[in-house]
Amino acid sequence: MEPDIEEELLCVEAELQDVQDQIRALLDRQEKLYERQSELQTLLDGYKISQSAENKAAPVAVEDWSGSFEWDSRADDTRFNIFGISSFRANQREIINAVMSGRDVLVIMAAGGGKSLCYQLPAILRDGVALVVSPLLSLIQDQVMGLTALGIPAYMLTSTTSKEDEKYIYKALDKGEGALTILYVTPEKISKSKRFMSKLEKCHHGGRLSLVAIDEAHCCSQWGHDFRPDYKNLGILKIQFPNIPMIALTATATYKVQTDLMEMLHIPKCVKFVSTVNRPNLFYKVLDKSSVGKVVIDEIADYIRGSCSNNESGIVYCFSRKECEQVNELLSLVAKELRDRGISADYYHADMDVVARGKVHLRWSKNKLQVIVGTVAFGMGINKPDVRFVIHHSLSKSMETYYQESGRAGRDGLPSECILYFRPGDIPRQSSMVFYENCGLQNLYDIVRYCQSNRKCRRSAFFQHFGEAMQDCNGMCDNCAYGTEIKEVDATYHAKIIASLLHDMQSNDQRATMLQLVDRFRAKIKASAGASNTPASDLKKEEVEQLIILLILDRVLNILSE
Repeated sequence: MEPDIEEELLCVEAELQDVQDQIRALLDRQEKLYERQSELQTLLDGYKISQSAENKAAPVAVEDWSGSFEWDSRADDTRFNIFGISSFRANQREIINAVMSGRDVLVIMAAGGGKSLCYQLPAILRDGVALVVSPLLSLIQDQVMGLTALGIPAYMLTSTTSKEDEKYIYKALDKGEGALTILYVTPEKISKSKRFMSKLEKCHHGGRLSLVAIDEAHCCSQWGHDFRPDYKNLGILKIQFPNIPMIALTATATYKVQTDLMEMLHIPKCVKFVSTVNRPNLFYKVLDKSSVGKVVIDEIADYIRGSCSNNESGIVYCFSRKECEQVNELLSLVAKELRDRGISADYYHADMDVVARGKVHLRWSKNKLQVIVGTVAFGMGINKPDVRFVIHHSLSKSMETYYQESGRAGRDGLPSECILYFRPGDIPRQSSMVFYENCGLQNLYDIVRYCQSNRKCRRSAFFQHFGEAMQDCNGMCDNCAYGTEIKEVDATYHAKIIASLLHDMQSNDQRATMLQLVDRFRAKIKASAGASNTPASDLKKEEVEQLIILLILDRVLNILSE
């Protein structure tokens, strides 16, 4: 009897090994299929947008915007003598020529590529008032401050505008009195202020509206990572002013987003300029994040103290306003040491007092403050060229968001670093925030794959996501520069336990958090340690968390709650 049992046991174990080999092969195949699915979706979206353009507009000859135009000398003079720029960057001259020719234009240009000049320079060359719609007060204040310093009559009409300035602006729009070249407004002003729209119509009827610029245009699209409801109403500008050239600009837009915003802004025949997403001067790095908050802050402080001792500017991004204040509080614990090294920090979030927020922004812009600890409310479009580092204390919600935020670094083209602190425990909290967004979970999973990868080039993830051909990283990410010794572990047994535990918890209508699942897994392993034929578990807590996230990404598990 006993030999029969032993023989059957050997057969079962052999079959189990065979099944495990098949599972491993299937998981490898699944990962490759996911990558191919993403590539095919990008190609399909590109095909659809080209077909849509063909259906909506008659075929036109490809226009050469790099040739000679009557305003060339004035453009060069303005570029050099007003903006102090020695030469145009890639596509800038062509974009300006298209706008000056009265065409609608869509610009997809990486952060630091010089998007602002593409509408600011034509605003100066064309007679009248250029309207610029921008999503954030910090961005508007930064732009107006910079233009005013150059002697360009630029104003903003927002909730912070003084009564005196508001009266001046409305008079300029209504009667053409006073100097007003560029006017910045938020999208809410377009959708909610009848008085403003009335004045803008008078400006147009008087022949004084020169162009309309929609900055951070990805906010128009429901598929965009920073969708803003009031941006949906900006199409009214093209309806009301059909003959005024519109230029829409963003650093990030997939084919789907491009299609969406072209339709929403009513510019189907626009001239499109798409630049590479590659920022060769940025070094991308992902670091393991401690579960102890103070340890993370100590590491951030050590980095700033060690790598940026020359008072180089930087940004530390946080998940929320509450967390932002906590990070700043923890930074203050090492404030004396930082001050001894010439490092100072302050925080910035949307709910701060407007005056206090403006002072923080101004101090940082003038290099009187080295580090801003900010939420996503800070940084979009900020035109500070010498930001040497952008540190993410928390996980971004998508590749687009991370690309935008990390793109605040190195706008002057000099070497800069983008560091993201990652721990699996941050994922459930972020997933609860994006659950109801279009493709929210899929977008989150993409950035998690970026963080989890120990082999794949960080930069290649951006190329793949935005549907661009691969380019050499040249050692400008941690995986390409350092490489990592990978230890492969057969976690089939552990994965089965995790899946079984989660199934039991959900069957009993229990909310499963990452911490609870890890604790139950470790208890289960401990209880089974003495059982025969039970593999020993040498997985650390962090490795168990990584395994859980891998099972979520491979769609073996459903998402966990916070």
